Amino acid sequence: MITTYEAAPGIDVLTSAFPIPGLGSVPINAFVLHGDEPVLVDAGAVVERDEFLEVLRTVVDVAALRWIWLTHTDADHIGALHALLDENVDLEVVTTFLGVGAMSLADPLPLDRVHLVNPGQQLVAGGRTLTALRPPTFDNPCTTGFHDERSGALFSADSFGALLADVPRSAEDLTETELREGQALWATIDSPWLHSVDAETFADRLDAIRRLDPSMILSSHLPAASPALTGRMLDTLASVPARAPFAGPDQAALESLLAGMTSGAPV
Repeated sequence: MITTYEAAPGIDVLTSAFPIPGLGSVPINAFVLHGDEPVLVDAGAVVERDEFLEVLRTVVDVAALRWIWLTHTDADHIGALHALLDENVDLEVVTTFLGVGAMSLADPLPLDRVHLVNPGQQLVAGGRTLTALRPPTFDNPCTTGFHDERSGALFSADSFGALLADVPRSAEDLTETELREGQALWATIDSPWLHSVDAETFADRLDAIRRLDPSMILSSHLPAASPALTGRMLDTLASVPARAPFAGPDQAALESLLAGMTSGAPV
């Protein structure tokens, strides 16, 4: 089920929680930045497309949307993208050259409605200046988050996400252990390259976020996080390269699960 809440004045969150058996639930967030040229950040999961469109209409007039900032092209970010483009002919997609290429393999974007923004470049959307950046962790090479100059918020795509037993509306409602272990597990799954990263280079990437000093971190896969948590979350990411890599269930575990489901026994 998709619900909404206000992360900050002028910023609404559309969120749902997807269960991952044995690991917890991962939040899936999209965001609406209100203003003279409203911006939708991502478009929900493919499997929730119809519900996403219904809920989106409760927080913004789709006809008034001017931009969709596509952080990357994974299936949990593009669900209602083409439906929105069909409905609103003035809507443009903010993405990268690689993003256009990835979409062309499944559902191509209309090139005359694409706005390419690389890390370090800016999009001025009404009264908002959005500066594109590459988050410190990612699972897709076209990933591009941004810093919103008006609110001070960092939109970090998958970075800083967490697997959680229960998903609150604020990251402050999580215990220190829940936040740390949930984020570390997510990072080992979503960015497995961290186990072979150069430690000094990665530390520099994290320090760039410290210097940015965002007013909040709005991740695609974490409840809204206040600046009081930024240092702690960066420290967690810094610890991930030394943690054990994620190893998912193997075929024997799958067969055991299926056997339990067939017999009706608890699994």
